[in-house]
Amino acid sequence: MQKTKAISQQVIKRLPRYYSYLGYLLESGTLRVSSMELAEQMSLTASQIRQDLNHFGCFGQQGYGYNVKVLREEIGRILGLDRTYDMIIIGAGNLGQALANYTKFEDMGFVIKAIFDINLEICGKRIGSCEVKHIDELEAYASGNSIDIAVLTIRSKNCQEVANRLADIHVKAIWNFASFDLRASKGVVVEDVHLSDSLMMLSYSLSNNV
Repeated sequence: MQKTKAISQQVIKRLPRYYSYLGYLLESGTLRVSSMELAEQMSLTASQIRQDLNHFGCFGQQGYGYNVKVLREEIGRILGLDRTYDMIIIGAGNLGQALANYTKFEDMGFVIKAIFDINLEICGKRIGSCEVKHIDELEAYASGNSIDIAVLTIRSKNCQEVANRLADIHVKAIWNFASFDLRASKGVVVEDVHLSDSLMMLSYSLSNNV
């Protein structure tokens, strides 16, 4: 696999789409696929797909196409899905509970190890495979456990303070569902997910016949 230096974010953002669609092809029993066939199903061009994949190596053969299983495994390695990530969730409300109960995360190597909340009424209860801990236990938990990714499903007003605490205990990445863009500490990767923004864009398209 080639180094990913100078590869655009647009290319990288398409990799999960390739990975997911190739998984669908595997489930349907498809062994080989051409760039043209991928393009038709994913609303891309064959040239775009070949260019995207060529950033990372040579995975296909002209006139022969791609081995679906091999290509999916290679894209999985590019995405870092060939290892396991230890995750915690901060916020045991409706969204936090839904994420904790989403079993496909673990299938991809994202293992939820602990859930934290400020509400004493929910602390001690089990969500998925985890017992909810009070947020005051965060630092003590981190002293004996590795945390690769922290998922934030809390109110925006508390988000930056919690993110700073996570940086102090050397959490490597934050998946932020709060409607607040975090100021990332050095060495911490942040991915902001604004669900309401996506819904409002859908509303715009409906309202303007886009």
